Amino acid sequence: MPNANEDNSSALSQVQRRAVSELLRVSPVADDLARRFQEAGFSLALVGGSVRDALLGRLGNDLDFTTDARPEDVLKIVRPWADATWEVGIAFGTVGCQKAARSGSDLQNFQIEITTYRSEAYDRTSRKPEVSYGDSIEEDLVRRDFTVNAMAVALPQKEFIDPHGGLEDLAARVLRTPGTPEASFSDDPLRMMRAARFAAQLDFDVAPEVVAAMREMAERIDIVSAERVRDELNKLILSAHPRNGLRLFVSTGLADRILPELPALRLESDEHHRHKDVYEHTLTVLEQAIDLEDSGPDLVLRLAALLHDIGKPKTRRFEKDGRVSFHHHEVVGAKMTKKRMTALKYSNDLVKDVAQLVELHLRFHGYGTGEWTDSAVRRYVRDAGPLLDRLHKLTRSDCTTRNKRKAAALARTYDGLEERISQLQEQEELDAIRPDLDGNQIMEILGVGPGPLIGKAYKHLLELRLEHGPMEHDAAVAALKDWWAVQD
Repeated sequence: MPNANEDNSSALSQVQRRAVSELLRVSPVADDLARRFQEAGFSLALVGGSVRDALLGRLGNDLDFTTDARPEDVLKIVRPWADATWEVGIAFGTVGCQKAARSGSDLQNFQIEITTYRSEAYDRTSRKPEVSYGDSIEEDLVRRDFTVNAMAVALPQKEFIDPHGGLEDLAARVLRTPGTPEASFSDDPLRMMRAARFAAQLDFDVAPEVVAAMREMAERIDIVSAERVRDELNKLILSAHPRNGLRLFVSTGLADRILPELPALRLESDEHHRHKDVYEHTLTVLEQAIDLEDSGPDLVLRLAALLHDIGKPKTRRFEKDGRVSFHHHEVVGAKMTKKRMTALKYSNDLVKDVAQLVELHLRFHGYGTGEWTDSAVRRYVRDAGPLLDRLHKLTRSDCTTRNKRKAAALARTYDGLEERISQLQEQEELDAIRPDLDGNQIMEILGVGPGPLIGKAYKHLLELRLEHGPMEHDAAVAALKDWWAVQD
């Protein structure tokens, strides 16, 4: 039988073979760029995530390079060569550009970032890193977040540079820091979030000493701007398997400082005793929502799944029969969602959509076992609006019972609701439910100008439309006049 050393050697060989294949694919653009730097008297190397992904056999068209050239020199080199350049990150030593190049018979667009050797660190109070330029690639690599991101390939000679054992860690699927984790996280506390993100994205284990440092230093995340934290959290949530990353996020105490509503769910028992706690239920709902995605990762759906039950701790009640209830937790949860997402600097539209899904996620269960009237169906569609498809997915994902018979019954009931919606949509154009008379018609019929009464009349006709379906024009006019006759 092969021993551990042989297994590791085999894994390393596979990793190296994948890297060669990936690097050959991007060689036309990478080598061309490297020669231009060489002719200008500078060096260039593929670095960081690009090398890691090449070794994993998943290198895309986003390429990261590092160089001893200063940003102004980089611009002089790439401007005549690239199809487009941008300087958004130039204050941090990064120049971006785009280049179309042939890879085999295909013409591909490459998004390229070139960063000057650097070292950066936070002081104890600043929310922005201090950047200084270095003179060697070794100095640049030691400042990287994890050893698997601290590898480089010098170009055009294809020399592999790995001073911190990143290749072995990649083969072992483990995250370690080039120096001590304490020093690394002190330099940039956001790296603690990246550890959780990479655990989810790459399905890697995190070294025990890294986890310990994350626990000890979790409060350091407070100095990082909400926008940077939010972006890292999004990457974690949008990964293929976020559960492991979220567990690390919670267990190290980072979540207590960024998203405290999530760890608070560990204290709550599901009212149906289906799970150890609402926290585990939430992670399962998130995974089930991901399984229902049909066009790539959906941040709105995933955030709604993660936050749908955060109102439970504030609404927990112990009933006389010994059960635990969480009445109106969806309403409370929606308010909490707005507050937390606003604090994390999410856009107003995203906050509104996620909070609305949280508030609506129990609406389906308010109609018993499927006694849905046409009026109820119309209101369900009207309230969900453009979020209807996501609401379908969230509601289905929220069923995590281990009772197969009950799960099947809930699925059949929701199938019935979707069928009813489809039927009414064909008949009534439910996606654009409006009163049978518009504002101008209302004013003309009543002989009055714009004002609050027109809004009340519009709302009254909308309620009639939801309750009874479409009305003929004459019937709608008669209904409006009947309502008007009893107004003061």
